[in-house]
Amino acid sequence: MTTAHTKVPGPAGAPLLGSLLDLLRDPLGTYERARRDHGDLVRFTVGPPGLRAEVHAVFSPEGAQQVLAAEAAGFRKDNAFYEEVRQSLGNGLLTSQDADYQRQRRLLQPLFTPRHVDGYATAVTTEATALSAAWHAAPDGTVDVLEEMHGLTLRTIARVLFGGAVEQAVEAVGRCMPVVDEHVRRRGFAPVRTPRHWPTPGNRRAAAATAELYAVCDEIIERRRAEGGDGQDLLSLLASARDDEDGRPLDPAEIRDQVLIFLLAGHETTATSLAFALHLLARHPEAQSLAREEIDRVLGGRVPGAADLDALPHLTAVLKEAMRLYPAAPVIGRRSVAATRIGGHLVPAGADVIVVPWVIHRHPGHWTEPGRFDPGRFTPQAEAARHRYAWLPFGGGPRACIGRHLSLLESVLALAVLLRGHELTAVDQDVPLGAGITLQARGPARCRLTPRAPARPAG
Repeated sequence: MTTAHTKVPGPAGAPLLGSLLDLLRDPLGTYERARRDHGDLVRFTVGPPGLRAEVHAVFSPEGAQQVLAAEAAGFRKDNAFYEEVRQSLGNGLLTSQDADYQRQRRLLQPLFTPRHVDGYATAVTTEATALSAAWHAAPDGTVDVLEEMHGLTLRTIARVLFGGAVEQAVEAVGRCMPVVDEHVRRRGFAPVRTPRHWPTPGNRRAAAATAELYAVCDEIIERRRAEGGDGQDLLSLLASARDDEDGRPLDPAEIRDQVLIFLLAGHETTATSLAFALHLLARHPEAQSLAREEIDRVLGGRVPGAADLDALPHLTAVLKEAMRLYPAAPVIGRRSVAATRIGGHLVPAGADVIVVPWVIHRHPGHWTEPGRFDPGRFTPQAEAARHRYAWLPFGGGPRACIGRHLSLLESVLALAVLLRGHELTAVDQDVPLGAGITLQARGPARCRLTPRAPARPAG
């Protein structure tokens, strides 16, 4: 029989700040070492005595399923990190709770069905084709795929959201979102947070960035309302959506909050997945050749569409393996409602609980040679044999990512277009990483490009 312990095991940390500096300097490595040394549930102490907080980290698929799905009602988005995101980017689907969340989910779910999402394939391939053409003129034939994929996915999600009103949003988001991200990360980990209205340099920079993001979104929303029409971009669909229960639409502030969350989640996460898929292929020429052979066989010289996804299983497996090794959301935060046993240990009520996909995706009990790149892990047979929560780049349970199909569609189609036009060879072998709202690269992932001759149309 398993005994529940009153204290979850964990590193002692430094006498003054506990594990705070380790988590700020190298959060991903700190989590990996903690699982190795202390097991699948680890308690971190963070901050100075008197202001010290405790964070309980879940490193097993079984624990992730409990927190995110089986007992999801007992773990809320009430922690400091989500409150910082909420203060910066509003009360959208990522941060809302209770009745607000249920209403937003009802309104938005129909907009993310495969039928609706598949209609955005042209937006994806339009931007990917333009980028592929630009790569032919890349200086020295070398690009940083991290930088390039951030630009590609930002332009794509802006096109999906706003239709033709792309440039204004792309410029503002590209400049302002990193400022907001860094501010949220620092405040989320800080044992003491100064009031946001205090005129510190960090608060002022973040407030200015947030205000600009709000202003750009408000201007585009107002312009779209004035134009009217029945566009199929997400902004038009958001404006016309009605709650099945009370018939109410989203008001302008609610629409803006959703747009900001979609801009964040819809470009940063997909950019990470795409960039590391390309970088991994650049480091593994054999897997790249297999992907390109599949693309040429299925597509020939034509532009890919949503109907091609099922015919590109190796390319999809490459993407999924990249998302395993480099999950765009490496940490998922919650707060326990009541004292709860996880993995035989007692987690107290009101505790900060984090599920850590970064570590779960590398758990040696669920992955053979977890650090090795192997798309063969994602055959249908291998996926069926694995624990449902051993791979969770989109989270899980009732709050699983609503944009899963859009992300997969965008990523596979963009990879198909870019790999059809170019061979990639890695210049940088290793990319230093950190964690903010999403996985953060701390260095470039440069690849050398070799243009390819156009393939002949299939058939």
